[in-house]
This record gives sequence, C-alpha cells and structure tokens, in this order.
Amino acid sequence: LSTNERFLLASGIDDCRFCQIANNKTDTEILLSDDELVCFRDMKPGATHHYLVIPRMHISNCKTLKMDNIPLVERMEQMGRRILEKNKVCSLDDVRLGFHLPPFSSVPHLHLHPLAPASKMNLKSQLRYGQQSYWFITVSQVLSQLKTHGKVK
Repeated sequence: LSTNERFLLASGIDDCRFCQIANNKTDTEILLSDDELVCFRDMKPGATHHYLVIPRMHISNCKTLKMDNIPLVERMEQMGRRILEKNKVCSLDDVRLGFHLPPFSSVPHLHLHPLAPASKMNLKSQLRYGQQSYWFITVSQVLSQLKTHGKVK
C-alpha cells in the first residue's frame, strides 16, 4: 500500500469518492495530475467548462484549511487555470474559481471548481457558483482570508 492508501485506511475515509478517484480506484477520466493534485470533469457541469481540482490527500473542505495550506491552494488554482487554458477557454477573465462553503459541499473532500465562461452560466449555476452565491467562495477570497486570519471564516 502507498503512504496515501495507508493514511486513507487508517483515517477510515476509504469510502470517500474523491479519494478513490485520486487513487485511480474509479474509471473517472483524469485530465491533469501530479504528485499532489488531480483534475477531472464535474459530473454535473454548471458551465460549458466545469472541472474539479482535488488534492490527493484528504482534506475535508475549505473551512479546515490553515495558513500553511496556502501553497496547496495556490497550486490548485494554477492547475484550475491550466485545465481551462488547455481546453482553449477564450477569456480567462470570464471564469469562476472557487470552493463551496460547508454545509453546501456535495462531497466532503476539498475541491476547487474552475468554471467558464462565467457570463454564460444559467440561473441555477449562478445561484450555486455566481458572485451573489452565499455558499461559494472564490479562490482569491480563500487565499486572502488564509493570509490575513490563518483560516477561512
């Protein structure tokens, strides 16, 4: 067993859907990956381009992040932008990159939503991922709060 698999078993979270994807235990198509992160398509897309970037290590949600997770969040953002560029998203200014705030997270494993074009999202998607959403926080807000307060408020 890998260190990560031993960690998952020891943590009792081996039934986490995203941990299974990160450990290649599903047939989910991985679009980008490295030692720390995995990117794949969102099963219920809220925009023409809608992906998920997850850490291989199980982290519950953005509220459990601490100041020392800033580099991880920055790398998640970089991978999110990279998948949008790779898929030829015309305007990288017309994107939404962020996280759902608990308890509005469908899977209890940290995941970044890169979405584009943001201006073409339907009303339902605007409510879930838009600027007026009560349960969606942008990656820049998360980074700002981590740098200022050491946690996500």
